[in-house]
Amino acid sequence: MGVYKRGETYWFKFLFQGQLIRESAKTDSKRIATEAERARRRELELGVNGLTRQERPLFPAAAKGWLTKKTNLTPLGARYYRQYIAMLTKYFGNRLLSDITAEDVADLQNKRKGEGLSGRQINAEVGTLRAILRYYGRWPYISGRVTMHPQRSDVGRALSREDEERLLSAIRASRSPSLYPLFILSIDAGLRPSETRSLLRSSLRLTWRNETISEGEIMVGRSKTEAGTGRMVPLTRRACGALSLWLSRFPNADPDSFVFPFHRVAIAGNRRVPHIYDVNLGRAMSASSYRTAFRTARRRAGIRLRFYDARHTFVTRLAENSSVSEETIRQLAGHVSPKMLSRYAHIRVQARRDAISTLELRDADPISPKQENNRAQNWAHSSKSEDTSLS
Repeated sequence: MGVYKRGETYWFKFLFQGQLIRESAKTDSKRIATEAERARRRELELGVNGLTRQERPLFPAAAKGWLTKKTNLTPLGARYYRQYIAMLTKYFGNRLLSDITAEDVADLQNKRKGEGLSGRQINAEVGTLRAILRYYGRWPYISGRVTMHPQRSDVGRALSREDEERLLSAIRASRSPSLYPLFILSIDAGLRPSETRSLLRSSLRLTWRNETISEGEIMVGRSKTEAGTGRMVPLTRRACGALSLWLSRFPNADPDSFVFPFHRVAIAGNRRVPHIYDVNLGRAMSASSYRTAFRTARRRAGIRLRFYDARHTFVTRLAENSSVSEETIRQLAGHVSPKMLSRYAHIRVQARRDAISTLELRDADPISPKQENNRAQNWAHSSKSEDTSLS
């Protein structure tokens, strides 16, 4: 089955619904013959399904139609897919959905790799395309020839206490007043940056004493996953202190105001003190408003990490505590990917080993595994001798 040459002309043959299709491609080019075979297959498939060319959707309309059917998406999930649909639409233009081939997908992957995107980013875009093609029944025709890019699963790292203090010193010196409370809510409460920026004042359950938050918790109203939405996370004393100072900057805020509203920062006075202005309480701050400041702080601290590693540190520290159950970790962190959960499971094994090691006799001479095995064998032999004498 496939393309073959007969004389100077290429032919193709394939099975369609149990019938052998054998036809001349009328060309001496193998590449053109391969395309002719694919076009003939498509023609037969459309005919058997009663579809004409006018009834096949263009990619922009198909992508929009697919997205409207996903009614269970969170706002962040919808935004996630919209950004990749925009990228795919720019790449494919007004191509017919049925004309997208495995070679087109490979070309897209190579183009994104040339643009410096990671395997994870490339796979996210191709995954969106796959979902659209699958919805319209087109994915099975190319799935066998599409290979996803390898992506790193060990990107996340947990901060040591020493690195954390160095980084926090650089963050405190930052000209971005929002950077410190944003980072603390990630490392002490496990919030994703997108979750923190979407917080409303009504999402906070706070107890104030002497104009300072003494205790409280956060209800995550918007998350990219269903498991993350609506979870309640208690605040540490450090988070209470960071929020006390940040919230006091906006005395006119109401329950519908964003905890981290849109604002601009200027450096004022001879002391070069950061000053917040142009505040819009009804609009969330942009992601770019803290990313540049974080990169600067990270560089000053001499530490290579992502902002998201603060959340990874939060979950890792919970996993290192053997008294914290995995269910509690899920309730506090929301969704945890299977790959990361396996990594946390490894951490929990080590925590259990450390707990068992506290049962060892500290003052006695250490006993080697061989010595312990000999003791066990001697005990078993003596027990068997006693049983024989009793009988």
